[in-house]
Amino acid sequence: MSAQDSLTNAAPMVLVDGSSYLYRAFHAIPPLTTSDGQPTNAARGVISMIRSLIGRYPNSPIVVIFDAKGKTFRDDMYSEYKAQRPPMPDDLRLQIEPIHRMIEAMGLPLVIIEGVEADDVIGTIAKQIGEEGREVVVSTGDKDMAQLVTDKVTLVNTMTDTVMDVEGVKEKFKIPPELIIDFLALMGDKVDNIPGVPGVGEKTALAMLQGIGSLEEIYARLDDIAPLGFRGSKTMAKKMEEHREMAELSYKLATIKCDVELPFDPHTLKNEEINKEALREWFTKLEFKTWLRDIDKAPASGTADDTVDNDDEPAPAANIDVEYDTVLDKDSFNAWLKKIEEAELVAFDTETTSLNYMAAELVGVSVSVEIGKAAYIPVAHDYEGAPEQLDRDWVLEQLKPWLEDDNQKKVGQHLKYDANVLNNYGITLRGIAYDTMLESYVLNSTATRHDMDSLASKFLGHTTVSFEEIAGKGAKQKTFNQIDLEQAAFYAAEDADITLRLHHAIMPKLEKEGDLINVLKDIELPLVPVLAKMEQTGALIDPDLLHAQSSEIAAKLQEIEIKAHEEAGQAFNLSSPKQLQEILFEKQGLPVIKKTPKGQPSTAEPILQELAEQYELPRLIMEHRSMSKLKSTYTDKLPEMLQKTGRIHTSYHQAITATGRLSSSDPNLQNIPIRTTEGRRIRQAFIAPEGYKLIAADYSQIELRIMAHLSQDKGLLDAFAHDVDVHKATAAEVFDTTVDEVTTEQRRRAKAINFGLIYGMSAFGLAKQLGIGRPEAQQYVQRYFERYPGVRTYMDNTRESAKEKGYVETIFGRRLYLPEIKARNAMMRQAAERTAINAPMQGSAADIIKRAMINMHNWLAETDLDVRMIMQVHDELIFEVAEKDLDAAQEKIVDIMQTSSEIDVPLLVEAGVGNNWDEAH
Repeated sequence: MSAQDSLTNAAPMVLVDGSSYLYRAFHAIPPLTTSDGQPTNAARGVISMIRSLIGRYPNSPIVVIFDAKGKTFRDDMYSEYKAQRPPMPDDLRLQIEPIHRMIEAMGLPLVIIEGVEADDVIGTIAKQIGEEGREVVVSTGDKDMAQLVTDKVTLVNTMTDTVMDVEGVKEKFKIPPELIIDFLALMGDKVDNIPGVPGVGEKTALAMLQGIGSLEEIYARLDDIAPLGFRGSKTMAKKMEEHREMAELSYKLATIKCDVELPFDPHTLKNEEINKEALREWFTKLEFKTWLRDIDKAPASGTADDTVDNDDEPAPAANIDVEYDTVLDKDSFNAWLKKIEEAELVAFDTETTSLNYMAAELVGVSVSVEIGKAAYIPVAHDYEGAPEQLDRDWVLEQLKPWLEDDNQKKVGQHLKYDANVLNNYGITLRGIAYDTMLESYVLNSTATRHDMDSLASKFLGHTTVSFEEIAGKGAKQKTFNQIDLEQAAFYAAEDADITLRLHHAIMPKLEKEGDLINVLKDIELPLVPVLAKMEQTGALIDPDLLHAQSSEIAAKLQEIEIKAHEEAGQAFNLSSPKQLQEILFEKQGLPVIKKTPKGQPSTAEPILQELAEQYELPRLIMEHRSMSKLKSTYTDKLPEMLQKTGRIHTSYHQAITATGRLSSSDPNLQNIPIRTTEGRRIRQAFIAPEGYKLIAADYSQIELRIMAHLSQDKGLLDAFAHDVDVHKATAAEVFDTTVDEVTTEQRRRAKAINFGLIYGMSAFGLAKQLGIGRPEAQQYVQRYFERYPGVRTYMDNTRESAKEKGYVETIFGRRLYLPEIKARNAMMRQAAERTAINAPMQGSAADIIKRAMINMHNWLAETDLDVRMIMQVHDELIFEVAEKDLDAAQEKIVDIMQTSSEIDVPLLVEAGVGNNWDEAH
């Protein structure tokens, strides 16, 4: 074999764009720290990616390249190059040295060359090695690298698990790799501050490159631009001529230098022996517990582990041999039906045509009874040439007894969705024993997203087939019924198999964490059918009322715009940050409160809100923004969201918020404002059907009551025990008066203190909210803590406990992990401390209403009263009740809410009745 043949047949050389992954990992992974406050998220992300590459390319040299400190030749060429980039965050800078040392300890070549960027070093090595016939894989998330792709050089993005060869570049960018530099030169690059040609965006650049060719060819044939017919084509030749120098400069800036003088021979780059002691030292220091176990199994396995470890249990192996069946005949179906009927636990999943559970049609179901073994039962793939499948109605008829059997235990990933889909076919899903999404969420709500792909990566070290891989993206994305059955079957069966594996991986962790298992079994899992029932019931709205309100808001928006133009002395776009900067700060001379990373005056919402307190124009702009958002989000959109039932059907999310509170979408019921006239009018559009009324019941001052329970402060406990107005009681204490003599203003201030302190507000924040001096606010706070010493003790103890444990808990044992509680950055640490104070109250309030909803659901299933629970918003439940049953229902609803949980002060529920939500509230 010749040397050339040897190179051609060798494993590919892998070149890692370390600088690209450094920033991406830092911003993609939630802030993580060690027990002594050392930030670790970027280090975890970069090393996890490298371990993944080692697993994928076990026989390849893996070379990691980083940018050097200081300027490069591009800065000499153009002083504004990358000038707009903010300075590197301190928490990222602290992680660079550990990352470099760990890479060296892993035995991998680490390359940093002064005066050039990592891209240039990668380009040079890739060119030399690729031209000699050996394949090169460039691991990066940087689109500029597409210019390096050849028949020997491919790109891999381990964060999205995508590979891009020559055809991939053409598909993604609509041009071949050799035109990527020209593309960047024409349209510029905001990230690197490459100017490009003014007025040339992506579509224009593509039109010229596809119609004429390279930048050089475009300048040789400027007269050929106008006939291309794109928008602005007639004047584009003149623009190109005017900005020729800028285009040529941009071309040079965008070109990756492939002739860097290397201080080594690229052919000598190879992986060395792992320095286990050094690696063990770093993994110990950074508290990468799972990876510590792998050190003695060298070479590194590439197992992904990118979030907080809750215990030392090893993740299940990712390389399991799988057997996935596609069930197309009745004999196979009956064999699998027998398996699931006899199994102790079955992973179950549906495949459908839509994420909208009300509109979704069932395309198939998948099941798994044993790790590595699963089956997909297709019933509605209807693309041309699709094989014959079992009849959907027949399959559901056979499965219905099993699906509705409480004793047949099922596990799924987000089973509430599957329950809703099955409900469309007259099936009530029962026997929901476990849900892997909820298992992960209860284990650690902040450690990762809780979708299957993320969980498989975290807990199994496994990369699942993504939906986009089999269905495509964007407007051309196929629905599941249009996907080739062979691809669809593997994807669906894998979903069931991975769900079963995840359950076996996560549950042992939960069972070791005390009360966490009770949070899952007593709150989150029983809540699934409750939420499913509410979603299926939906809420009635009055579209005509909303249409009328939309028209009125449109007229008001026009009035506000005219007033704003008059105030500014000229017409301008109220939504344009650039125009706002010019008018507010240059023409009107308003004070600059904060600047953007580019050094421009900020027009962000908090800034405008602050300016609006003193100046008319920012007030008008804020009013315009607020009303415009109401119109686009609610008054315009809600009527469009009516389903075939004539109602709107929101989706409640159990695994989104850090604290355990529910959120909702399509529509988002949690964000409809209640303090504005317009917000209340939107609530008026949520109506009761004829013969019914709405009851709105909500917990009164629940977080303050929880604070009294948690702090055991005698003053607060007494106030709630004797049903005293707690804000008046606080005012009496702080202002040294009697409860009867408290003025309205004193009560208002006391209310701000009560709520401000439980949200961790400082004296400075309180002063700002009340419009008083900081010394006066400090005096209020000091006096408050003197009168309520238990609150101060609770806050101090909570902060200390959070630092020690890394988390805080609700009354019922739910945990909120606080990775930034020991951060060296003071702002991040203080924010985590504020969260530590408030999260137990928010989380306990969430647990209390969830427990009430479960008990309410059980009562509704048994009662003869005509009552439906239709919405949950924060601390409030909304019901549709037949007029004949109003009194009995209201009494029972209040009783269930007040008695579902027991704390050391009474839980008070206030209930109202009305023809619409606003009236009832």
